Amino acid sequence: MPHWLKRGMDASAIKAADAKVRETVESILADIEARKDQAVKDLSKKFDNWTPADFKLSPAEIERAIAQVKKRDLEDIKFAQAQVRNFAQKQRDSMHDLEVETLPGVVLGHRHIAVNSIGCYVPGGRYPMVASAHMSIVTAKVAGVKRIIACAPPFKGGPHPAIVAAMHFGGADDIYVLGGVQAVAAMALGTESIKPVDMIVGPGNAYVAEAKRQLFGRVGIDLLAGPTETLIIADDSVDGEICATDLLGQAEHGPNSPAVLITNSEKLARETMKEVARLLTILPSAELAGQAWKDYGEVIVCDSIDEMVQEADRVASEHVQVMTRDPDYFLNNMKNYGSLFLGARTNVAYGDKVIGTNHTLPTKKNARFTGGLWVGKFMKTCTYQKVLTDEASAKIGEVCSRLCMLEGFVAHAEQANVRVRRYGGRNVPYAQAAE
Repeated sequence: MPHWLKRGMDASAIKAADAKVRETVESILADIEARKDQAVKDLSKKFDNWTPADFKLSPAEIERAIAQVKKRDLEDIKFAQAQVRNFAQKQRDSMHDLEVETLPGVVLGHRHIAVNSIGCYVPGGRYPMVASAHMSIVTAKVAGVKRIIACAPPFKGGPHPAIVAAMHFGGADDIYVLGGVQAVAAMALGTESIKPVDMIVGPGNAYVAEAKRQLFGRVGIDLLAGPTETLIIADDSVDGEICATDLLGQAEHGPNSPAVLITNSEKLARETMKEVARLLTILPSAELAGQAWKDYGEVIVCDSIDEMVQEADRVASEHVQVMTRDPDYFLNNMKNYGSLFLGARTNVAYGDKVIGTNHTLPTKKNARFTGGLWVGKFMKTCTYQKVLTDEASAKIGEVCSRLCMLEGFVAHAEQANVRVRRYGGRNVPYAQAAE
């Protein structure tokens, strides 16, 4: 049986916090739907103290922002985007249209069709998430999305130069300096100045994630990507320093970012907890990371490798760093995770920033039923069917007619019957199944 050396915040406290977020977001969405641009301006002033004449950047403003970015930083942004683009293209290449003759004269198929328009949200409050522009915009471009708009909040009184550069080089058609729920709502619902999109993508804080949840159905979303989560799975082949470093490396995202260690070594568990305490005395982001560790950190000691797999699948974390003697065992046996980082040579920061996989991943146990953002999320897999011969239409029609009448759908049955009469030469009376 697993036992806990450290537990996180009580579930009831988390639920209460979620309820407050939900109420706030409901109010903001209703306001923007009613007052549109004016509400967006008022909310931007309230939350970001940002009231430009136009939230959309002009080409000249984009060029001025890019000119502020150091050459090395621009090169690194382009390198990261090349990795994301390459992997996304390989994924797209694996998605094949299909057409098959399932019965003589009956042809079924599907096509992968890109979404027409998307809105990409790039977080930029506490940390300017430059890499999020790569993950959403570049991937959507590879998928073939025709219209891509992007929003990021102001940073120190204006557009963040590196985020603007990443959006521009990634392929965004329009760039807005606008943050939070008001940005997501404006893109999804539309205003007088912003044409609505078909889909909203990108990570964000709890308010952004809740806004996407409430808007889903009116627009598509990639997934509910809330505060960052990390899970370390380790055995005594590694030490406490590397485990503690990887835990705090993600905990610094914010005070509500879960960081969990699962191990079969109590010695490593205690060593890791000791190292966390030490690193929190020297880490510049110790205030945030320390709060996350205090409220959401967990240390779970298991009796076996298989029990570690079971616990990891129960946690269903966004990021899972596996540092064991046989990391591929977890690759082959785990089912619930956003993305796996296998072996001590890799880590979550690689995936977050540069290695090429997408960092927009499921949180809050959503990994039980969805993967992360990838090129396929921007594609609709749409089926079609053709019946090529009279014989095939009559044959399918006879069975269809009987099944429709079985369910009581008389008009449905007549859709089949009219074809049995025309193409099969049989006189099937109205409101009677073809026999």
